[in-house]
Amino acid sequence: MLRLPGTYRAQGDTSLLAETLTRRGTVVGHRVLDVGTGGGALALAAVRAGARTVTAVDLSLRAVLSARLNGMLHRAPLQVLRGDLFAPVRGRTFDVVLANPPYVPAETEVLPRHRPGRSWDGGRDGRAVIDRILEGVPAVLAPGGRLLMVHSALAGEEQTLDGLRRQGFEAEVVARADEPFGPVMRGRAEMLRSRGLLEPGQTHEELVVVEAVAPSRTIDVRGSDLQDAREGGFEDVA
Repeated sequence: MLRLPGTYRAQGDTSLLAETLTRRGTVVGHRVLDVGTGGGALALAAVRAGARTVTAVDLSLRAVLSARLNGMLHRAPLQVLRGDLFAPVRGRTFDVVLANPPYVPAETEVLPRHRPGRSWDGGRDGRAVIDRILEGVPAVLAPGGRLLMVHSALAGEEQTLDGLRRQGFEAEVVARADEPFGPVMRGRAEMLRSRGLLEPGQTHEELVVVEAVAPSRTIDVRGSDLQDAREGGFEDVA
């Protein structure tokens, strides 16, 4: 994988999500969106796992260029767009959305814009970007489509599940893994311990992969009301 300076380097969270989507066959034959793609590792994993099409989005110009270069290097048909989360694909729908958002709890709610920290800083509770994804994903998922998102349990897996369920999704944790602290977590360990987020001497965090299935809907034959069917495929309703 090529990576321009300042682009997020794929780590254990990326590997866990890639392994999960491959093991579960989530993307086979489907239209996939990788939001916050970084260097494109998850987008490439989706291509290898049999996705029909893969679109990748990132706010960072360096990340977009890295992902495009990696797509060319691996001869993978990626569409890579620059923009904030779902803005570049407004009006389009996908069968699967992949997300490895910034989720490390930080000192402040202010998210960095032009520093590498924007790849991992998630605000004070780690949820600043996670919650924006939960809010925006219903608009880009086809009926019956799936969200696969990885984040640290420190950012609140139950909050993620509850937020998705309130929007009518069926949501569960489908994979877990212990990840040794990297430089960022080691540097923030004392701060996180002081806030009760880490146990004394804790040197690992638990990563979770959340899978959420959007409601399927059918159109009432007499009018235009959308009714939950909770069955059927990933395609848009005609």
